[in-house]
Amino acid sequence: EKGGWLADISGYLADPTLTDPGLVESDFAEAGMLFAKDSQGVLRSLPFSVDYWIVYWNKELFEAKGLKYPESFDQLVAAAEALTDPSTNTFGFVARGLKNANTPVWTSLMLGYDMTPLDDKGKLRTETPEAIEAAALYQRLMTKSAPPGVTGFNWAEAQSAFLQGKIGMWFDGVGFAPPMENPEKSRVVGKVGYGVMPKGPKAHASGTFGDGLGVTASSEKKEAAYLFCQWAVSPGMGARLLQAGAGVPFRKSVLEDPKVREGVTMPASWLDAVVQSGNISRLALPVIIPVTEFRDIYGVALTNMIAGADPAEELKKATAQFQPVLDRSEQG
Repeated sequence: EKGGWLADISGYLADPTLTDPGLVESDFAEAGMLFAKDSQGVLRSLPFSVDYWIVYWNKELFEAKGLKYPESFDQLVAAAEALTDPSTNTFGFVARGLKNANTPVWTSLMLGYDMTPLDDKGKLRTETPEAIEAAALYQRLMTKSAPPGVTGFNWAEAQSAFLQGKIGMWFDGVGFAPPMENPEKSRVVGKVGYGVMPKGPKAHASGTFGDGLGVTASSEKKEAAYLFCQWAVSPGMGARLLQAGAGVPFRKSVLEDPKVREGVTMPASWLDAVVQSGNISRLALPVIIPVTEFRDIYGVALTNMIAGADPAEELKKATAQFQPVLDRSEQG
């Protein structure tokens, strides 16, 4: 976008000779439109699929301890610690601990404190009390309730651990759900609950990640390319994506269609978590050019926290390291 590679497609969207009347901005989840438009509000892409972050929870382990699904961060911590019993190799919580991969866990937790890594003017807010509290929460969950070796866990290792039936809760994207219900891969078939992110102290939000399709500015056949994008995000394609459990479309009309819902192969609680997450979705990573560097630098800080480092000090060092990177990217 910053390089001028994407064409303005807002005119196509408003053209009834090119666009289905059902394709309107209001049909997309708000978080999707945040990255579909540039900083001036010009539409540069159509949101395609979204990955809301939810909590996968083992209903059997919860029942054995007489626990209910947590509705708040405090209850999340209490449940995770109550479920943890190293003597039986049972742990209450797992998430990404590997540097870079772990940063979205922290930023998703930060949303519960009604805080984002950057403000509307692009200023870092990673040393705020809310950012520090979210990091301290991450540290507590990953040290008191997570399995050994979690600093080496990306989503795949966390998913594998949960599939074995010895993890109470796993926090990650909704798109990783299909293996849960596959008897050839999972020991928790029929035992998994899919829960919307519990409420934080200041906000109820679901960390949101997504992708979209745009038209290259240099294309000589922009209208044809736009028609392809429109087809890819159409209700029919969105329904196929959702019903297979392979992903979640950004379009609310697809998620709310009773006929589409009837054909979903995943459990009802999975679809409920999808719909509820869409209602509280917020982008969990900043929309900046050096997002990989952001994940790398703060990811190291989070890994250090699992090893016992002080959250406030680690965020201070990471912010000092990342600020020049962010500044250089904005000058280009």
